[in-house]
Amino acid sequence: MTTSLGAVRSTFAPWDDPALAPLVVYDGVTKRYGAETAVADLSLAIYEREFFALLGPSGCGKSTLMRLLAGFETPSAGRVLLAGEDLAGVPPHRRPVNMMFQSYALFPHMTVERNIAFGLTMEGLPREEIRERVAAMLKLVKLEAYANRRPHQLSGGQRQRVALARALAKRPKVLLLDEPLGALDRKLREETQFELIALQERLGVTFVIVTHDQDEAMTMATRIAVMDKGRVVQVAPPPVIYEAPATRYVASFIGDINLIEAKVAAAAGPGAVAVETEIAGRLSVETDEALAAGQQVAVAWRPEKTRILRAGEEAPAGWATIAGTVHDIGYLGDWTTYVVVAGGLRLRAAVANAARLVERPVTWDEPVRLAVAPSSFVLLAR
Repeated sequence: MTTSLGAVRSTFAPWDDPALAPLVVYDGVTKRYGAETAVADLSLAIYEREFFALLGPSGCGKSTLMRLLAGFETPSAGRVLLAGEDLAGVPPHRRPVNMMFQSYALFPHMTVERNIAFGLTMEGLPREEIRERVAAMLKLVKLEAYANRRPHQLSGGQRQRVALARALAKRPKVLLLDEPLGALDRKLREETQFELIALQERLGVTFVIVTHDQDEAMTMATRIAVMDKGRVVQVAPPPVIYEAPATRYVASFIGDINLIEAKVAAAAGPGAVAVETEIAGRLSVETDEALAAGQQVAVAWRPEKTRILRAGEEAPAGWATIAGTVHDIGYLGDWTTYVVVAGGLRLRAAVANAARLVERPVTWDEPVRLAVAPSSFVLLAR
């Protein structure tokens, strides 16, 4: 019996255990289409029972990686391994992998029940076993009452669950999800994200999801691989990706970020460096990187870690301040975003609306100062 990950999700980190072998390995994989390189000398490891996200913009190579694992594409160089076995030459239907397509690819003339049973029937499983598996899948996705309906009689969310049930019915070691929530409206998409998390934890199957939606990846994944131009730029759990991005690209791609140019002034003690900026003066920023004096870097911080100070308000001791003028205000319900122009840069501060809005405390064209705690800064050398 598979133990649920629900109670231990926060401590689930097999990638930190040197005794554990990964389930999926991309070993120096390159994929070319003529003169175009979709994936460039990429190595990546995915562990059993992970909910792993391949995240990046269109054309970055994430779908190609998924298709290489599914067997729909073959590497131009390198190897793809599953449970230690080189998959070279293994056709898609012989791999313990199943794929849920973005379009769902349901058969319109078949009932829900027959759609789920299709792959099992093609494998030639005994009729009774097919019936039992289909019944279990219908119960799993809560569609027992819809077994005899056809796809056009279902909502978008129901069709998505049918496609998921069909993919899981074959009991794959790895389930591949290609933009699985793209056709759903926002509210249903958010609900389905948590349903998928619960389902994956309950089944213990390794899920690999391809998405360009940062919120989707941050919500569901145990780890995220951020991709750019056929390469993996950073692989880490969502909190690390968000709080400690490795590059400017990752920092800008994941959520909103403020970023100012700086120059390394001098070392400022163990694990920190002093940098000079035009609009915030000299800052001391934590870093583990070895940096040379005069080196050009960037200092970044998140809008929600920014405090707005009006005239007469003082910043907490040790905080950096940046003077500017409120240029724009966006009320988002739970948050209000302020765009402040400072030294020609547009910086953002996000303020939680913790109380009912009676009057807006900060208004357009108002001179303000942005205050940021030193611990909120991230130094980006790349």
